[in-house]
Amino acid sequence: MARRKRSADRDSQDAAGSTRPLRVGEAIRHALSAIFARGELRDPELAGLPITVSEVRVSPDLMRATAFVAPLGGGDVSRVVAALHRAAPFLRGEVVKAVKLRRAPELSFAPDTSFDYASRIDAVLRQPSVRRDTDGEDA
Repeated sequence: MARRKRSADRDSQDAAGSTRPLRVGEAIRHALSAIFARGELRDPELAGLPITVSEVRVSPDLMRATAFVAPLGGGDVSRVVAALHRAAPFLRGEVVKAVKLRRAPELSFAPDTSFDYASRIDAVLRQPSVRRDTDGEDA
């Protein structure tokens, strides 16, 4: 009995610390990117709009996946996310065809703010006072 319990504890730890959610997330990211590149979405707000998928985070049980998206070239990310939520059932079906999984994860979409964050950091680093400090010049 104790042996069986220890084995179950180890299995649950392996599942939580596994790389499988990372690999599945990357496969889903590639599948979504391919769907967007082919222009298979019929929603007028998404038609012809280039969308980038920067990351997909998958829950440890592989039942939920959150894709972080942004429209290329700027645009209203909240409208894109809302349109993707409307297209989620279609996208879920396409993802399960592309990624061989036993069950299709529930897809949700969130705006990717990493590009905005990187722009703010770049702007700060270009300020004269910060450049002076990073270049090593004395005041």
